[in-house]
Amino acid sequence: MKLLLTDSGIRNPSIHAALLDLLGKPIAECTALCIPTAGYGGSWGDPTGPWRFISGQAPSPMTGLGWKSVGVLELTALPSIGPERWVPWVREADVLLANGGDALYLAHWMRESGLAELLPSLPDLVYVGLSAGSMVMGPRVGEQLADWRPPGGSDGALGLVDFSIFPHLGSPTWEGFSPAAAEHWAADLGCPGYAIDQETAIKVVDGVVEVVSEGTWRTF
Repeated sequence: MKLLLTDSGIRNPSIHAALLDLLGKPIAECTALCIPTAGYGGSWGDPTGPWRFISGQAPSPMTGLGWKSVGVLELTALPSIGPERWVPWVREADVLLANGGDALYLAHWMRESGLAELLPSLPDLVYVGLSAGSMVMGPRVGEQLADWRPPGGSDGALGLVDFSIFPHLGSPTWEGFSPAAAEHWAADLGCPGYAIDQETAIKVVDGVVEVVSEGTWRTF
């Protein structure tokens, strides 16, 4: 699996070029599955956010980039239909597009659905995360950013990369995401961390990490 972990989607030419490099072919030739699940989680979750993400009406460019096709992979539905139906959908897709929202809610349903177990076996699949969709890949979300809690109350995420992500760095529209808040978050992690703004993404291929940015970011 190849990862492009963004704060706010495909926001600028540098992140767009990184996406094309991972895909290895034009967007118009690629089939996408979008995962809206995280948008329902957390205290701010509502039905309008997932709709905006799916329909391409959200300000973060993801589903509206001109894909050959876009389907919806709603993780909460997968356990009820069985892997024999949905696993082929994922295997045949070129890219997964994971919505923002609540990272722990997303991690929970990635595990419950079986998608988390499947992903490491798909070396050619491109996974593009948006905010929580990126945070879910790390070892921890961090207590400071935890809202919805899974059974047991842990802030542990999937651990498919060895670093955690602090999104929305310095954003004037997101309270509590200042550089000072990022330092406080990192001090409690016990693992490497990246704080990224909306013009930044982290590209991971075969364990090699590359920061792609036209904005501001920090590593801890």
